[in-house]
Amino acid sequence: MSFKDNFNKEIRPKVFAELKLKNPMETPRILKIVLNVGAGEAVASKGVLEKIQEQMMTITGQKPVITKARTSVSAFKIRKGLPIGVKVTLRGERMYSFLEKLVKIVIPGLRDFRGIGDKSVDQSGNLNIGFPEQTIFPEIEFDKIDKIRGLEVTIVSTARDHEKGKKLFEALGVSFKK
Repeated sequence: MSFKDNFNKEIRPKVFAELKLKNPMETPRILKIVLNVGAGEAVASKGVLEKIQEQMMTITGQKPVITKARTSVSAFKIRKGLPIGVKVTLRGERMYSFLEKLVKIVIPGLRDFRGIGDKSVDQSGNLNIGFPEQTIFPEIEFDKIDKIRGLEVTIVSTARDHEKGKKLFEALGVSFKK
C-alpha cells in the first residue's frame, strides 16, 4: 500500500477521531512540500546555482526553480533581481513519496536525533524543518558535492492551528521532543 493510500485509509480517520471534529472534511491534510536552499555565494561564483539545482533534482525528482532577490541588500552586495537560491514545490504523488522518505529514512537517520522541536510547527499548522547539510538524503553521493549547504523543508497543511498541525504530523510519524 502506498503512503498516500495509508494516509487516506488509516491516518486521516485516526486524526479525525483524535481531534473530535464534526465533519470529515475538516480533517487536516498535506497540501504541498516546499524545499528551499539559499545560496548567497551565488553572487560571487557563477556555477553554484546549477550544482544546487542538480542536487535538488536528485533529491526530489523534480526540476527546481531559481529564486531571485526581492530587495537590494547593500551589506551583502545583493541587488534586486539577482539569483540567490533554489526552490522546489512538491504536490501529489511526488509529495507523498518525499514525505515517506523524509519520515521513514531521513529524519531517523540524523545523528543525535531526539525529536523535532515543538516550535517547528507554526501557528498555521505548517511544519518547518531546517537541515544543516544536504548529505542526509540517501540519493546524494558525498564525493560529488562541492560544498555542504543547508536545506529548508516546509510541509504546508490545511490545519488551522498549532495543535491540529502537531496532531497531523505525529500521526504521519514525525517524532517531536518530549
